Amino acid sequence: MDLRPIDLHDDAVMAAVHRVYDLARHVDRPDAPRFTCAEYVAALRAPDSGERAEHVAAHDGDALVGFGIVYLFLLDNTDKAWVEVFVDPAHRGRGVGSALLEHLTGIAVSAGRRQVLADATIPFDRLDDHPYRSFAEGRGFTQSNIEVVRHLDLPVDAARLEEWSALASERADGYRIETYVGRFPDEHAESLCVLLGQLAVDAPTGEVDFEEEVMTPERLAETYAMSASMGRETYESVALTPDGVVAAQSTLQVPVAETSPDAFQWGTFVHREHRGHRLGLAVKTANLRAVQERRPHIRRVRTQNGETNQYMIAINELVGFRPVEASVEFVRRV
Repeated sequence: MDLRPIDLHDDAVMAAVHRVYDLARHVDRPDAPRFTCAEYVAALRAPDSGERAEHVAAHDGDALVGFGIVYLFLLDNTDKAWVEVFVDPAHRGRGVGSALLEHLTGIAVSAGRRQVLADATIPFDRLDDHPYRSFAEGRGFTQSNIEVVRHLDLPVDAARLEEWSALASERADGYRIETYVGRFPDEHAESLCVLLGQLAVDAPTGEVDFEEEVMTPERLAETYAMSASMGRETYESVALTPDGVVAAQSTLQVPVAETSPDAFQWGTFVHREHRGHRLGLAVKTANLRAVQERRPHIRRVRTQNGETNQYMIAINELVGFRPVEASVEFVRRV
């Protein structure tokens, strides 16, 4: 076995990468949402001015049997790195994952990072003894947080959406709810970026403390461009104050192709100065309504929240999201 950098622009290599990714992600998770090869490759190729990523593959002869990615944050949280490792299930237990993880950790340490972060999706009934946990803890990682993954089946009855909108409007007087698809208006981009940057600080993150993320209009445009390159639309519902400041937001990533039935909730967040007005429910409801009207082929939405985030859990349970598995986050301090 040897480790080699991945050429992101080699289509044959990227097809092999996607094959391993798809196989690894769906071990014991046959109903998990899937990314097509085109979607996944487009996501890896998309630029992000806020981070640098290095991609490494493990080869057994000519066969790509595993790969990993280390993400190095450039504008904030520069003491941290995030790693991902995927191994072909047929080649597990042979040291492929260990070699990749140590190599990626070495890159992070060389870049001055002292906290290496990772996560693993684990069934609720295997939280204590799942092989992913054993793998992480055997290599110096400890649990830092647990997020609960939830799914919402669509369509949601229109009468229920109206009921939630009415419930939210009882306290949201003075705010304007708007939904933008595919492009976010420049005049509101700066305040949306301020709000998105606060999410890393205000959302529960367990044993790891994060600085505010430096989100810029340039990075926001890059995110929208990445979604478009993946064949997805970005749905951004926001609550605006009378002077046009974004007070709350909810983001959904929605595949355009009718063969892709899963949408992905990226975040729902209310500015700390505007809480108590049911704005989270308002923007989430508006986004769901827009998706159902524009893309009726979508049959499921995936989201996840920290297990201690009672406010968002209450909204998700009201809307009908059901818990399906856990996303366990790990940290290795080096």
